[in-house]
Amino acid sequence: MLDSTLTTQLSSYLAMLRQPIRLIASLDDSAKAGEMRELLGEIAALSDKVSFDESGADERKPSFVIAREGETSGVRFAAIPLGHEFTSLVLALLWTGGHPPKVEPEMIEQIKALEGEHSFEVYMSLSCHNCPDVVQAASLMAIFNPKIQTVVIDGALFQEEVERRQVLAVPLMYRNGEVFGSGRMLLEEIVAKLDVKSEAREAAKLSEKDPFDVLIVGGGPAGAAAAVYAARKGIRVGVAAERFGGQVNDTMAIENYISVLETDGPKFAAALEAQVRHYEVDIMNLQRADKLIPASEPGGLIELQLANGGTLKSKTVILSTGARWRNVNVPGEQEYKNKGVAYCPHCDGPLFKGKRVAVIGGGNSGVEAAIDLAGIVAHVTLVEFADALKADAVLVSKLKSLPNVTIHVNAQTTEITGADGKVNGLRYKDRVSGEETLVELEGVFVQIGLVPNTEWLKGDVTLSRFGEIEVDAKGHTNVPGVFAAGDCTTVPYKQIVIAAGEGSKAALSAFDHLIRQPALAPEGVAH
Repeated sequence: MLDSTLTTQLSSYLAMLRQPIRLIASLDDSAKAGEMRELLGEIAALSDKVSFDESGADERKPSFVIAREGETSGVRFAAIPLGHEFTSLVLALLWTGGHPPKVEPEMIEQIKALEGEHSFEVYMSLSCHNCPDVVQAASLMAIFNPKIQTVVIDGALFQEEVERRQVLAVPLMYRNGEVFGSGRMLLEEIVAKLDVKSEAREAAKLSEKDPFDVLIVGGGPAGAAAAVYAARKGIRVGVAAERFGGQVNDTMAIENYISVLETDGPKFAAALEAQVRHYEVDIMNLQRADKLIPASEPGGLIELQLANGGTLKSKTVILSTGARWRNVNVPGEQEYKNKGVAYCPHCDGPLFKGKRVAVIGGGNSGVEAAIDLAGIVAHVTLVEFADALKADAVLVSKLKSLPNVTIHVNAQTTEITGADGKVNGLRYKDRVSGEETLVELEGVFVQIGLVPNTEWLKGDVTLSRFGEIEVDAKGHTNVPGVFAAGDCTTVPYKQIVIAAGEGSKAALSAFDHLIRQPALAPEGVAH
């Protein structure tokens, strides 16, 4: 199961174990159970602190639990955690074996103090790049709080269960039998949702912070670049981000960032955060901005009100709130979201193996999604509003060469239909003939571009008719001391490298603004 590279890596990790652990498997006669038995045997052979037996009797077979020696409970994997989840497996082994996690001590104490019984079921797919964050968070909680149980379930391995529960998007997290959350969630976000008193504590803590010289709203490539450039000036810099890394976290392959030949979104986002932290920037993650209050007088402080009730103050502000997937806004989209309507083909594609799906959108993202899905599903129907596909010619050529893809241009999506709580079709109208067609299918992937995250700025900052923040060549907005950069602005071409450059520019403009403010006389000194 493990190649020589993974074997070498895992062997070095297992040397870090501080106490013995057991791998207790619940197996049947299936081929997948044989693969799991082989994997667990290979792991146990790499360390004398790891033992393996088949004494488990869990109802999900095949599965295994990672437990401390002498115990029978711990993190359970109803999966063969390779691919994107290999790191989750390694961390679960290390944490169970006493190796400390790279998590703030305050967070560990908050996890230990959580009240109540919590049984988590985390559905994931091995090709999902957003799933490991949720898997690792749920695993960590189970290891450090005995009242928390976690089982990680590979949707492709337990398809009957997935279909019974109508799991059509991952990651999906159940708590005590009820849906707890879907999509990528960080440890801090999950714990905050469980600890109902944490929001008020966090708001008070944020409001007590001293004013910043530069406060950046948003932690994507533009925000990260702005933070680095500002911090290198030796001034006080803060970043308030709803999700550090922004939409980059949802990007699979990045092959056009200059000097980086190839990487993926989560790795790139982690590198951004590491560099920002290197400059001791105050990162305030999981903070959603609610309102911007301009300074009441020249040189005064700008206020940022947060959704949790906290308030931050700064001499200058850089808005880099990015953008999000655009909805198609037709009947059925919201009703069947995560029940057949999806936005990430890499994450959710494996859940539609052997089924029929549609992709709405003929740009690069839509055509790439259709190509990827064609290798997994039975059939892909691509629906494009314009009279031709807008993607790069090489992608269009590849798409047209695939035997299980049907392309419809001049096609306006009018409805996503469903029954019994899940998608069963897509209706579109031919824009030339006016004829309507219903395509029977099980999934719809929406890939029609982005919308800026700027609704909260209406009335305070000038926005274009598309909702983008209007900026000049130096990143100035219409509000003194407030700058903007990245996908939320009117700057054309929404690309990571462009966002990073615009963030750097905005930081330099903010610093220029600061040094041109009149100096305040020391107390007791006459002007």
